[in-house]
Amino acid sequence: MSVLLLLVLCTLAMGCGAAPPPQPASRPSPLLSLDCNSSYVLDIANDILQDINRDRKDGYVLSLNRVSDAREHRQEAGLGSLFYFTLDVLETGCHVLSRTSWKNCGVRIFHESVYGQCKAVFYINKEKRIFYLPAYNCTLRPVSRSAIIMMCPDCPSTSPYDLSNPRYMETATESLAKYNSRSPSKQYSVVKITKTFSQWVFGPAYFVEYLIKESPCTKSQGSSCALESPDSVPVGICHGSLSESQGNPGKMISVTCSFFNSQAPTPRGENTAVNQRPANPSKAEEPQQQNIASTNTPAKAVPKGSVQYLPDWDKKGEGSQEKDPVETFPVQLDLTISPQGEPLDVSFLFLEPMEVKLVVLPFPSKEKRSAECPGPAQKDDPLILPP
Repeated sequence: MSVLLLLVLCTLAMGCGAAPPPQPASRPSPLLSLDCNSSYVLDIANDILQDINRDRKDGYVLSLNRVSDAREHRQEAGLGSLFYFTLDVLETGCHVLSRTSWKNCGVRIFHESVYGQCKAVFYINKEKRIFYLPAYNCTLRPVSRSAIIMMCPDCPSTSPYDLSNPRYMETATESLAKYNSRSPSKQYSVVKITKTFSQWVFGPAYFVEYLIKESPCTKSQGSSCALESPDSVPVGICHGSLSESQGNPGKMISVTCSFFNSQAPTPRGENTAVNQRPANPSKAEEPQQQNIASTNTPAKAVPKGSVQYLPDWDKKGEGSQEKDPVETFPVQLDLTISPQGEPLDVSFLFLEPMEVKLVVLPFPSKEKRSAECPGPAQKDDPLILPP
């Protein structure tokens, strides 16, 4: 008995000294639906759109028309939240290279309207003052041409993605030649046509928007100057027009040009800077940039995103399978397809040498969005709102 009792006591002693069994890791809470018209959501939407516009190298600044959907995915304690936003957007008249805030850009008039939707995943950690856009995707379309003809048959015809007509390049080169003739010294050349319109009044009229770059030549050098450097960057954008009147010889040419701010902030991803904003985003219109990322991982700070341009619904083409209007506005943003989610490494966002991984879920469908979504639109016109 004494031997058996001794064995029992030893077993109990070993059990008391053993480590407790591992506990299952706490999982982040599921997605929470947010009010699309709350000031908190609108502040986040502003930050998202500013970052999308800052990341782009081509096209026009997008402005917020309304928040269509907003979800919050709270992470483990101290790691903040991932937000899943769907934004209805409108194209403005400001080129993205101008680095102008979308709030300072006017949206285009109806017959020039380009509208669409952006989906974005946005990370906020208020404690660490981290605001970061890991991924986004946008899809844009011009307003239906048939709708424009019904409402305004005399409005210029928009063909922003068709440059096959040589009269558009003629309009750009001749209008820029007129601008150069008035320039006291500097000369400019066409980089790229970005928008085209045509109209018939008393004869054909063509309208173009185009990027320009500065030539090393001065007006006094004339044809003796060497060609400009091929790696020169756009410095401004011009709006030119060329019109002809039947029965009257000659062309009527007009042009206006505006120049980009040379002191504009560096687009995200060209250095290791990641945005840190005040804990209350509404306190700052333009976020300050501070270097808080490791210099060994600059590429990880680059948002993964794109902006896709599609033709208007009138140009879907024969044999198209797009019958439901919802299907004609595809915007996909799935960092994962696993219902349980996958890890997203954001260690580089933290000053401390630590491994930080968030749980990112499949992008939510709009069927389960909040009753307060979508929010009210700035331009409440069904012709420029995604279905």
